[in-house]
Amino acid sequence: MKAIHRLLSAVFLVTALLLPALVAASALPEFRDIVRENSPAVVKIVVQQSRAMGGHGQMSPEQMPEYLRRFFEFRGGPPSPQEQMAMGSGFIISSDGYIVTNNHVVDGADSVLVRLSDRREFDAEVVGTDPRSDLALLRVEGDGLPALKLASKDDLEVGEWVLAIGSPFGLDYSVTAGIVSAKGRSLPTENNENYVPFIQTDVAINPGNSGGPLFNLDGEVVGVNSQIFTRSGGSIGLSFAIPVSVVRNVVDQLKSQGRVTRGWLGVTIQDVDKNLAESFGLKRPRGALLVQVAEDGPADKAGLEAGDIIVTFDGHDIPSSADLPHVVGLVTPDTVVPVEIVRDKKRKTLKVKVGGLDADDSYSLAAGSTGTGQGGRLGLVVETAPPDLLERFGINGGVVVREVLPDSVAAEGGIVPGDIITLVGSTPVKNAQAYEDAVAGLSGGSSVPLRLIRRGSPLFIGLKLKD
Repeated sequence: MKAIHRLLSAVFLVTALLLPALVAASALPEFRDIVRENSPAVVKIVVQQSRAMGGHGQMSPEQMPEYLRRFFEFRGGPPSPQEQMAMGSGFIISSDGYIVTNNHVVDGADSVLVRLSDRREFDAEVVGTDPRSDLALLRVEGDGLPALKLASKDDLEVGEWVLAIGSPFGLDYSVTAGIVSAKGRSLPTENNENYVPFIQTDVAINPGNSGGPLFNLDGEVVGVNSQIFTRSGGSIGLSFAIPVSVVRNVVDQLKSQGRVTRGWLGVTIQDVDKNLAESFGLKRPRGALLVQVAEDGPADKAGLEAGDIIVTFDGHDIPSSADLPHVVGLVTPDTVVPVEIVRDKKRKTLKVKVGGLDADDSYSLAAGSTGTGQGGRLGLVVETAPPDLLERFGINGGVVVREVLPDSVAAEGGIVPGDIITLVGSTPVKNAQAYEDAVAGLSGGSSVPLRLIRRGSPLFIGLKLKD
């Protein structure tokens, strides 16, 4: 009996030790059905160009490790020295042959070859591209092709499981999985435009994955894998995907008109920090602060002004300045939308007719004196801006900061010599006397926003006055 008792005790002990692991394993998602059902609609894209390609994310044969190259065959044999070949990923979205991928995968291509999982190959036509979102739409001649389903809306949650299928380093139909790390990421671009609220994941993405689909556990496409952050050239768990709302908008426009037009306000914006929030009468930092408004642009025509803070746009909350371009860009041009702002510490709603910005458009904002003594209440020595400086920056008045006194309010706020102050609070400052009058009217212990021009760019800085 003692032996049986010891045996049963050992069994119970082992079960107790293994049970947590078994429970944890049972809670893990199952990916096999998603992979089996959706892989046929994921494609490998081979791009050929007669000159060197400058895209980021494609994988050329020359970039592959030597031990991998022998496993791959390239159509027509190896490229000539004058030719360059690159590979990426994509996916079919309709049975009649429409394919989504990244713009940087096909940018500048002389020819685009699409290869399916069943080894069928098609020459693809580039229907249209949108560099601002890094999306491209291709078309192949075929009927009854397998197609993926796009999710109906952006309803991913941080921590949710996601799955990627693509061709990293040319390794066809590789499957990786992870979780959503963050949403609404704004990534810097060459033109300082942020029209894409990227999904950040820890899914292993490498060169060659670009343009491939990101799935939720329902097997729906929730994003297009586009970029990674890396110091080594390989995945370190920081990957970014274009959300499905942007994909739908861009694809619909490329299908119908071969180009993309997105909403445009004609403003320059910045974030609101703690001091600015207090000075503008906000309980906490939020919204997009307008530092410049393009003359005769949509915002200007609607009555928006520099110093306004947009807190909602078309019913969408604007937590930070990075959120505004995402929302505006999805609005159909010529649509009239409500915009809630904070002006002079009061809330106000304006109606704005959103303008349009085409894919190839760019725009820019045109954006003898007496000193003020020993620095005054703010600790600034200023003088009236000379006419040539006003003309250079396209402004009609202001004062130039010549000196910032140490340990002053201005020094603590980050004002530097060379800044041109154009507004103190809501009061325009056209010369040194106007500056002195505006500062004299400030209350002790209050916060005040200063609008200034720094190295040609407008911005606001909030200063906390001493009692």
